[in-house]
Amino acid sequence: MWALPARRAQRHHAGIRTSKNSCNLLYSRSNGTSSNDIGKLLGSNLKILRNIMLQDDTEFIKVWSKTSKSLVFYESGWIYFDNYRCCYSSLLPQPELLYRLPKTEKIEDALLCQCPLDTVLPKASDQKPFLLALTKDWLYRLSAETGKTLEHVYLSSHLKFRSLGWDSCQETFYVKSTQNKQTVLERQACVDNDILMRLAIFQVFPLDFVGMLEISKKIFGKTAVDVLLSQGVLAISHSSKHVKLYSFEYILEKFRVEKLSLGQQCDINGVKGIVGEAPFGIPVNIHIHECPPVLFEMSYLESGVQIGGHPWHYIYTPNHKRHTGTHHICSITDGTLAKNGVQEMRFDSLEADWIFFHPDDSGRIVHAGPSTINVLKIMADPGCDWKYEIVADFSITAARDNNVPAVTVTSSGRTVRRRFQLLDDDPGQETFRMVKYEDEIDLLAVVEITDTENEGQAHLRLHDNKNGLLMKRVPLKEPWDVTYSHEVYFDRDTIIHTVQDKSNTFSCHVYKMKRRSDES
Repeated sequence: MWALPARRAQRHHAGIRTSKNSCNLLYSRSNGTSSNDIGKLLGSNLKILRNIMLQDDTEFIKVWSKTSKSLVFYESGWIYFDNYRCCYSSLLPQPELLYRLPKTEKIEDALLCQCPLDTVLPKASDQKPFLLALTKDWLYRLSAETGKTLEHVYLSSHLKFRSLGWDSCQETFYVKSTQNKQTVLERQACVDNDILMRLAIFQVFPLDFVGMLEISKKIFGKTAVDVLLSQGVLAISHSSKHVKLYSFEYILEKFRVEKLSLGQQCDINGVKGIVGEAPFGIPVNIHIHECPPVLFEMSYLESGVQIGGHPWHYIYTPNHKRHTGTHHICSITDGTLAKNGVQEMRFDSLEADWIFFHPDDSGRIVHAGPSTINVLKIMADPGCDWKYEIVADFSITAARDNNVPAVTVTSSGRTVRRRFQLLDDDPGQETFRMVKYEDEIDLLAVVEITDTENEGQAHLRLHDNKNGLLMKRVPLKEPWDVTYSHEVYFDRDTIIHTVQDKSNTFSCHVYKMKRRSDES
């Protein structure tokens, strides 16, 4: 599948970092000489937090745990259980329950929205964080602090909707319907239903309707299997491992038959109703009757196509078996492969390596494997102004014992000869599992796993984002079983570890930063 660089919900920029130490910053604040600019003040506070966090007498202590029968989600200080119906705040010394919604319709997906500080909106409720919650036929706007319904939009009586996604983060989003599968009766009658799915687009502040369109296989091709919208680009992926990109702005200008808003009375194809209210819902007001111009298309082998970097490049694996395990980095302008643009990690492992554009907007690339993390830069080729090359910025390597004896002697005196080579992600070796980025304190967080007494032990390594230096190593108390799913979130002074347990339940563990007392 195609994707732009992974982006978390945008938080307000911390302003320019200074070189003052924590004592100077605190002294300036106490004398009232700190800046009145909220961005610079926040930046100073975050610098103090980083300095304290990286000191030797600062540790992370597990303060709270909770189990759940469903997946656990985390976003910007809120922990969600029971498909977003139960919400806890993680901003306090110990998480506390904020609200619990009644069990009615299942919430299929949700997005957290936070208004930028420099924007004044007509509704006071819009200035506070809220949750967009999707059921199969309704879209709700809920207060992030109380769960109270602030607004609701009826979507459709005959369509089912399943997922939400950002087009432009905190500005516009889309609601995607389930795939339209051919029924038994349609198959028997040889009726070909060419509509793959529907996509409804909304703006966030204030919540309003932009348009809804149908993805037709007659228009976009019979092999079309999925669609997403990101940063104004409509991406259609195909079963032939092919992706095509189209301009949504072009589609909106050429094919939208009528501009509609929520609460507006309208008449579409002879059907009258109020947009966003039952039973009318939201109509299809973008009718694509011919294929729009293709901005970009690519055939890939695995892992889809990613676009990002400075200047714009894309990462993919060419659709041929001989390219398995390689990642090609090419200019989006003309498709030229960058010098040193074929990145490959040679290792023996059950897990594949992974690559992505760094989410810090530096334009760098992170290429990670079980024992090595390479941070790469896209640089202009000195020999040619219009060509680019991939150069190493820094690398992070796991500690490895290369002197594992081929022959060992048991306690009974029996000689055991090892007849196989250890894998790079062997349980007895230090192995990297995740790479995360904390944008506000500019640290890379790397999950490292080692095996202790036949049980996986996890540590969260904190590395300087500029040079990769190891700044701190935080132990996680829970055993790490690689056969089950794990997720780790690092957010300011909080670490959250969610685990799928053996009994198919889920658990959430919260760690908080704490200074060790002199007595301890």
